[in-house]
Amino acid sequence: MMINADQLVACTRCTFMRANMWLDPINAAMSAYKINTPQRVAAFLPQIAHESGNLVYVREIWGPTEAQTGYQGRKDLGNLRPGDGRKYLGRGLIQITGRSNYMAVRDGLRELFPIAPDFEQSPELLELPAWAAYSAAWYWAKHGCNELADAGDFEAITRRINGGLNGYEDRMALWDGAKDALA
Repeated sequence: MMINADQLVACTRCTFMRANMWLDPINAAMSAYKINTPQRVAAFLPQIAHESGNLVYVREIWGPTEAQTGYQGRKDLGNLRPGDGRKYLGRGLIQITGRSNYMAVRDGLRELFPIAPDFEQSPELLELPAWAAYSAAWYWAKHGCNELADAGDFEAITRRINGGLNGYEDRMALWDGAKDALA
């Protein structure tokens, strides 16, 4: 299922200018990772919209906040070297965070795209539109979100994307709008 710019605006609350910038990378990424039904697309787009501030941010805004300073030294994120917390902050449309996740997205994307960059060595490349979109779709598929979307379990999707229910009310409002836009 391919979407158009009007649908992208309706599903993400982005501007038309942003929709035109993101349309091709998002359509390509959704196609590559079988986010290809109205239910899947209607669940995917609100999640990336919330995570990216309506397709505005492909890099986490760094304060650093207390939570961000906590990235350093987190074994679960693979942030074991000095500076890893800042270096591997959230990037891409789904905010991939942590050295180990940057390596996982690199290896995962290379299964379909052997030329995918080494995001561990060049983390900023996850900010480029194509890789930002592909990394989000890869993460989505890797974490079983297509199946959750098929079942209509938006709360479980949010937990898999966010680790909790941060911003759930906004995500739900986006999801309602996306379902209407794609009906």
